[in-house]
Amino acid sequence: MKHFSPSKPPEWEQDFQRNPDLGYEPEGSFHTIRCLEHGAPNPLIRWHYHEEYELHLIVKTSGKLFVGDYIGQFKPGNLVITGPRLPHNWISTDMLEPGVEIRDRVILFPDKPIRHASKVLPELGETMPLLDRARYGVEFYGMGELAGKYMDRIKGSTGLIRFSIFLQLLSTLAVHQDYQLLSSRQLQSYDDDASLQQISEVVDFVTGNYSSQFTMADLARRWKMTESQFSRYFRRATGNTFTNFVNRIRINKACQMLMESDRYISTICFEVGFNNVANFNRRFMEIKGMTPSNYRRLSCSRFD
Repeated sequence: MKHFSPSKPPEWEQDFQRNPDLGYEPEGSFHTIRCLEHGAPNPLIRWHYHEEYELHLIVKTSGKLFVGDYIGQFKPGNLVITGPRLPHNWISTDMLEPGVEIRDRVILFPDKPIRHASKVLPELGETMPLLDRARYGVEFYGMGELAGKYMDRIKGSTGLIRFSIFLQLLSTLAVHQDYQLLSSRQLQSYDDDASLQQISEVVDFVTGNYSSQFTMADLARRWKMTESQFSRYFRRATGNTFTNFVNRIRINKACQMLMESDRYISTICFEVGFNNVANFNRRFMEIKGMTPSNYRRLSCSRFD
């Protein structure tokens, strides 16, 4: 077996690195909402993360999309929101020399001010489920053209007008139903805070004990439900059957190990809680659309 070299960590992008020459709006020209446009090639195209949310629209080229442990394809119109500290990169695979002038259009905005404001402005609370989902990355379908028009208006405005247009865009995305979470963890909002807290506890148990052997019956007893009650409750809350959810968590953990270590695939299989390699390979293919070895090979591309 050819060993995989452990990957370097994603680069932490900080404010002082945001040179207007790279496409960022200069300091002093914005307040809460910052716009970015850049072409390709560009030094900004690298495996990185930052403290802000990023709404990212691809204008030209196609290629591979990397968000956390997700690997997928992108093309013009690809619209993704990533949350704070979630690593990401878009790598064009069809670009000819000398490149393209504008490949990416981006809006960056902070987390804390909006969350704090939502406590005194209930209307902002409507965007919180979207921002919570963004922690795992969200790809929106059929929204690229409309998002581009909003971005034009945001870029061409300042102050309160810019912020109001941004809120219109955020509100539109918050109610858009055609999207994909770029993570195996899918947690939907409940009107009942107690229910949300309970399913959060269940999810936290699964994610914290993925390598252990437990059954749905074990968790049903733990949360004082029958198996059928727990099954219905879990599917409504997460959008997954219990078995599928556990498999996705384990595959997600395997992806992290494949990306960040040189462990043998068979070793990773047992470390994440699968009992045999054949079942691990089958579930990996179902969830990721490729073999573990191909995933490991492709994951190296996020540094290119």
